[in-house]
Amino acid sequence: MIIVSGVSWYEAAAYAEWAGMSLPTSIHWNVASGAFTPMSQSPQLGGFAVLAPFTNFGGEGPVAIGSLSGVTAYGAFDMPGNVREWCWNETLSGRVIRGGSWEDNTYEFGNVRQAPAMDRSPRNGIRLAFYPNPETIPEKVFNITSFTELVDVRKVQPVPDDIFEVYRQQFAYDRTELNAQVEYREESPGGWIREKISFDAAYGGERILAYLFLPDNVTPHYQTVIYFPGSASTWMPSSEELESYYEFSMFLSYLIRNGRAVLYPVYKGTFERGEPALMALHGGADNYAYTEFLIQVVKDFRRCIDYLETRMDIDSSKLAFYGMSWGGWLGTIIPAVEERLSASILLAGGINLVGRSEVNSINYVSRVRTPTLMLNGKYDDGIDTGIRPMLDLLGTPSEDKRLILYETDHIPPRTEYIKETLAWLDKYLGPVR
Repeated sequence: MIIVSGVSWYEAAAYAEWAGMSLPTSIHWNVASGAFTPMSQSPQLGGFAVLAPFTNFGGEGPVAIGSLSGVTAYGAFDMPGNVREWCWNETLSGRVIRGGSWEDNTYEFGNVRQAPAMDRSPRNGIRLAFYPNPETIPEKVFNITSFTELVDVRKVQPVPDDIFEVYRQQFAYDRTELNAQVEYREESPGGWIREKISFDAAYGGERILAYLFLPDNVTPHYQTVIYFPGSASTWMPSSEELESYYEFSMFLSYLIRNGRAVLYPVYKGTFERGEPALMALHGGADNYAYTEFLIQVVKDFRRCIDYLETRMDIDSSKLAFYGMSWGGWLGTIIPAVEERLSASILLAGGINLVGRSEVNSINYVSRVRTPTLMLNGKYDDGIDTGIRPMLDLLGTPSEDKRLILYETDHIPPRTEYIKETLAWLDKYLGPVR
């Protein structure tokens, strides 16, 4: 089957009308691409990287429809990466065009782009939609599509040092008594000791919960990794079955088997410390509520180190930050204000320019000095806007920072991030003895 390319939006719309069909709305195109199916909805389950190896991304030109095996969950061929496909919706600068072409980065499959309606680039093509009952379609799906302008973070100037010092002091607090309690200590079927701990937060009379996992194959003093989870933890009602939660088995259990202790705090807004208003904040907002929330979260992390320093079985001189997704993004802020860390490992992290200036990553990332390992997928949506720029902007000396990219989108292959994480910890905390 041949493919038509080099057409403007007007030519595509005219052809669709002649054929008794329509250009798809951006929303209908998105549904047909499988955006709301496990195949590409959740980064941990696949995403763009599932289809990318079977598409024309990186090709030399358009290929015949059906000649490749990149099929979406709904049976549509060549939606990613052959030619960009015009959609119905108007934008401020033209019309929506989606899917990416053979010349584009693979993550363009998930992005909504715009082009002048008269653009006849050879990368532009047509996909038609047939609506059996158009009168039942909500009018809003045909509405104009607005865009948020992408910011080149390398060109954004961080605040000067004197202002940053004021920002940094937001995360300070009085070192009051922890009033720590070990609520239980038990042997886990996984082959380690699990402790549930509580201690006073640095604000509001609240208590922080944390789970400390201690290896049974080495003797104290333990090197310790402090984990910061992904956003799914804001949806979980309880931490009681933490070892059954996917983040533990996927991202943490290997560290304990390797002989390192792991501290998994229940941060403000996660598990039983969550609430609907906080769930809405974790992704970032330009308001004071988010600012206060983030400050409390970072204070929770720092308070955890306070606790670890009281433990005779923990080597508090060998502590590492380990953030995944949401936690990886906070790896631009936490190591900038917490100096008691010897290493930082960011899985699917990057710069995220959200929040007011006093909590915005751009004002912190260049102040990070901690040795930092970034593990990312080259098909992740923020690869050129938040991931590669982060490596450049990190204040860590060049010999102590590294970015490794994999043929995935959000989460790298497990065998690879295990290998690189353990090597990084061995380098900056020392081998486990």
